[in-house]
Amino acid sequence: MTPEPARFCLGCWQNLHMPVPLRGPLAAPFRLFGVKPSRMNPNTCTICEMAFTKIMKARAVTIDASVMFADLRGYTALTQTIDQDRLTELLDLFYDECAAAIWRYDGLLNKTLGDAVLAIFNFPVRQADHTAQALLAARQIQERFQARHDAVLKAMDLEGAELGIGIGIDCGKTNFGEFGRSHRDLTVIGTVVNRAARAQAGEILVTDAVRERTAAMIADDKGRDYALKGFERPVTLFAA
Repeated sequence: MTPEPARFCLGCWQNLHMPVPLRGPLAAPFRLFGVKPSRMNPNTCTICEMAFTKIMKARAVTIDASVMFADLRGYTALTQTIDQDRLTELLDLFYDECAAAIWRYDGLLNKTLGDAVLAIFNFPVRQADHTAQALLAARQIQERFQARHDAVLKAMDLEGAELGIGIGIDCGKTNFGEFGRSHRDLTVIGTVVNRAARAQAGEILVTDAVRERTAAMIADDKGRDYALKGFERPVTLFAA
């Protein structure tokens, strides 16, 4: 069951101890100054999106975060066979399903990258169990997509197409802030991101760090070794 949207910005309250209204009559004056629900998490505001004092002063901060990559597998092949309108409809559905699950567990939908999305948990809304929240969001994405899979392919005249979502999750210390000079971009960087996008359609793969924090939620105790670009040794990933 999806909870009611927050009436006040959770990020501003946690980080600045400031009650910024997001909805209702009290939010109207804030709208005049451009303060509104963030497109990356509607339970936070545009102040959280770009202007937390700590980030703007330090330019980048190191945070403990969980990072989730969700990738629409089979999309590239479809670009060769279906028209632009149906491709757009498919991407809209993918983004909407991912966003609903990410926001349900108070993650930040940081990026949409073609046929993939990048989400961050534990910023700006702090969560003691952010890794578990990321895993729950990933599972909900898979459940929501699978529930609509056959009907969507039939409606778009794509029956028989190989289409699914692969999800990877990692956690640990990473840098979050604005990067770039001519083009400033608020994002997360580091090896946490590089290990997060290796799952095939229908899979959720997590790193050992994620498994250690969410052991009760993951049955796979062996994992598989993957040779990943940029890593000297194989990286063990676990099915979740």
